[in-house]
Amino acid sequence: MSSDITSHIGFRCEPAPDHPGWLDWDLEDDTRFNAVGLGRMILRCEGERSARVRLLDVERRHSNLHGNVHGGVTLAFIDVAMFATTFSVLGSEIYGAVTLDLHNQFIGAGLIGKPLDVVCEVMRETGRMVFLRGTVEQDDNLVSSFLGTLRKPSAR
Repeated sequence: MSSDITSHIGFRCEPAPDHPGWLDWDLEDDTRFNAVGLGRMILRCEGERSARVRLLDVERRHSNLHGNVHGGVTLAFIDVAMFATTFSVLGSEIYGAVTLDLHNQFIGAGLIGKPLDVVCEVMRETGRMVFLRGTVEQDDNLVSSFLGTLRKPSAR
């Protein structure tokens, strides 16, 4: 875990009082997509280069017409989790980064009413890029597998 896992401009990452060993992960502005579109997320580092990000309240608003987690919600959650993981590994160096690509394979359905986890690993970091891979899990069920690339901000 980065030694600078505390809040940075735009991000809020602090101990979750109701989940020992986890950190609350959010943006400082709770009117933005993370809070409005997804909801409360917590983060736990799992090794030097990986983290588990949990969407706590998977609700009806996250569902598709089949009553499962909508694929778009899953993709949005993966995107946010890639940033949270990278922030936990690299610290504030990720502020201002953008997603270049996200390749996902849906493997199973996410269920409403149960927390959803992204387990994400930083595979490689270069001067401008961060390469990640991971899975979306719910209990013992695999929901999807993904690869993604973030482009770090230009030095100013």
